[in-house]
Amino acid sequence: MDVGDAALEWQSAPPGPAAVAQDVGDALLAYIEQERPRMHQEAVFLTMIAPYRSFAQSSHVSTIVALALKRAGISDPPSTGACLLPHSAATSMLRSGATLEAVGTVLRHRSLDMTAHYAKVDAAMLEQIAQPWPGELVC
Repeated sequence: MDVGDAALEWQSAPPGPAAVAQDVGDALLAYIEQERPRMHQEAVFLTMIAPYRSFAQSSHVSTIVALALKRAGISDPPSTGACLLPHSAATSMLRSGATLEAVGTVLRHRSLDMTAHYAKVDAAMLEQIAQPWPGELVC
């Protein structure tokens, strides 16, 4: 694989090149140069046990995530499959002060509505930014 030609595809994302954060790009480059089996395959991620090949189904990533959660002793994650990865990234970005627009751009969402559900993830964070209701409260 020629690193300069690497292209990432997101499920349900608009076509076109995808930008990645510097640390993500560095991690991908380190994987490709140091860990990835040396063979010509278009897929970035390959199985680590011969015969080396790309994952036959996207559900294999969900299986890897579920096994990692089990090994880590995490019994009640917000999700158990591959969708936990963007969920974790979005939550981390929001807790670090990123805007929903920035999260949507990184996750390549087509609309802000797709990103908005991450705003309800952290009740404590929402309490910090909630504004009092204008006017009098009538009960």
